[in-house]
Amino acid sequence: MKKLALAWTRHKVPYIFLLPTVIGLLLLQAAPILQGLYLGFLRSRKDKLLDYLSAPWAGLENYREILFNPASPIRSGLWDAVRNTVLYTIAVTLGTLVVGMAMALLVNREFRFRSAARTLMLFPWIVPTYVVGLLWGFLWQREVGLVNIILVDWLHLFTVKPTWLIGPNTLWAIILPTVWRQWPFSMLMLLAGLQSIPKDVYEAAEIDGAGHWQSFRRITWPLLKPVWAILLLHGLIFNVYSFNIVIMMFGNGAGYPGKHGDLLMTDLFRNSFQMWDFGTGAAMSSLLMLAMMTLVFLWYRAFRDQLTGK
Repeated sequence: MKKLALAWTRHKVPYIFLLPTVIGLLLLQAAPILQGLYLGFLRSRKDKLLDYLSAPWAGLENYREILFNPASPIRSGLWDAVRNTVLYTIAVTLGTLVVGMAMALLVNREFRFRSAARTLMLFPWIVPTYVVGLLWGFLWQREVGLVNIILVDWLHLFTVKPTWLIGPNTLWAIILPTVWRQWPFSMLMLLAGLQSIPKDVYEAAEIDGAGHWQSFRRITWPLLKPVWAILLLHGLIFNVYSFNIVIMMFGNGAGYPGKHGDLLMTDLFRNSFQMWDFGTGAAMSSLLMLAMMTLVFLWYRAFRDQLTGK
């Protein structure tokens, strides 16, 4: 207590200025989180919707239904969504990092109309995610979609037009638009990192006989590790909670992508707002939040040295 009192005495003015922000965070973040955690222990379904936080107490029933009841459709749907979300998150995160790095290296070079090229490359990032979902939903149509027209009618890569929005190809139909939407952000961050690297380092490496690949592996890659770490964390969190593109691609906001394309957020949305099972939805949200906190902890342990500079 003495240390807290001493800290308050020494830094009273900054604490006073921070107080409105802290109060705002408590109201906008902490209160809904606590309500969601509490709701996961209630039997809050359609018939009890008006009761909200005064709905009957269910204890661990919602969690048991999700994790251990083999006859529960919620449980089987959840594990499909978990599998798809893991594959989707890995593919999209790596895809955006690879494409973003390639484009950052490209626009970091000197060439004519470089500024215009950089501006145009930001276009996918500017388009709202729900528009991306609608647009690519049309592009993936089997008979009239532009993707199949290019692959089958123009390039003749397939003898039969593949189905993208139903079946095993569904996950790829979700991954590719998301990579297209997100890679400009990775490019922008990596480009800023590249421009912070002194050119003298590359000139010295060139004098020593280092080629492009050696310069990238020995200079660019190590010096960009803090940027890679931030982009990796952003990608993991953003992609696990991905929702808009998927929900708009299948039925303009009311569709079901099927077991091959269902993600955790679409599964959670369907259980909470279409099946009106808010208790189960809140329990699923709590489990997801716990999993993400664990993931962030592991990420920090892995990249602590790069972030702290120690």
